[in-house]
Amino acid sequence: MAEQTSEQRGELSEAQSRTLADYERHLSAERDLSPATIRAYLGDISSLLDHAARLGIDDVADLDLRSLRSWLARQQSSGLSRTSIARRATAARVFTGWLARTGRAPVDAGAALGSPKAHSTLPEVLRVDEARELIATAAALADDGSAGGIRDVAMLELLYATGMRVGELCGLDIDDVDRDRNVVRVFGKGRKERTVPFGHPAAAALDRWLASGRGDLARPGSGPALFLGARGGRIDQRAVRTLVHRRLADVPGAPDLGPHGLRHTAATHLLEGGADLRSVQELLGHASLATTQRYTHVTTDRLRKAYQQAHPRA
Repeated sequence: MAEQTSEQRGELSEAQSRTLADYERHLSAERDLSPATIRAYLGDISSLLDHAARLGIDDVADLDLRSLRSWLARQQSSGLSRTSIARRATAARVFTGWLARTGRAPVDAGAALGSPKAHSTLPEVLRVDEARELIATAAALADDGSAGGIRDVAMLELLYATGMRVGELCGLDIDDVDRDRNVVRVFGKGRKERTVPFGHPAAAALDRWLASGRGDLARPGSGPALFLGARGGRIDQRAVRTLVHRRLADVPGAPDLGPHGLRHTAATHLLEGGADLRSVQELLGHASLATTQRYTHVTTDRLRKAYQQAHPRA
């Protein structure tokens, strides 16, 4: 369960606290959301309920569109970004929809609640040569044969080859890798399963890790985790983020990206190489094609820059 819930419920009424506890169980058991997402949702709804109480609304059944809009306006006046306000509006809609479905409210008060359009920012990505240099640098450091170095190369290869999220990488088990077909089974957001292919460089790096690296770090309690940390437990997301930042610092001129930057990079390079949007959407596990389409903006922007640099009449 989420760590902050008791603190979040501390200033709410007893009835509100019970409702929030029921909602937490719904988010965890029925929607299977991550602890971080649950904490964010509960924090937003605690803020909403606190604001409603200040307006004299103590019963969630009495929440209405006016009170929801008032809450969002307060967020805006406090200096919250458009992106954050849009996320809170989504959290409110999800909550009021749950209230209506479970009979806790007569109507869905948030059904007509709009969201400010977030500013569209283009994700920063590596060039192909920079991505190649990133992995080459890690491979050079792994020449000493250390288990950690061999593991790092395998993780970087797989992140770039598949575009998977760092949490998905850390959650992989040995049996999720199918070397006969060179595919990996990935469990994404909401535990949605997808199968993602990877190429020969990633396959070779994985083979080396499983044959001569993992055994050195494995302990009796390691379990089936594919990638292990120094103490033999499942690799931590923070360790992977630190790895990506450190290795990119060794690549001259490369932007300082984390694992998600490698995900952006993989998507961009796939589209630049001729992959269609639907295929990239499936590979990345995007619920909406609109999420994948932003990478077309990245490729168009890079083409424009190349044109302006190279064409005599640009």
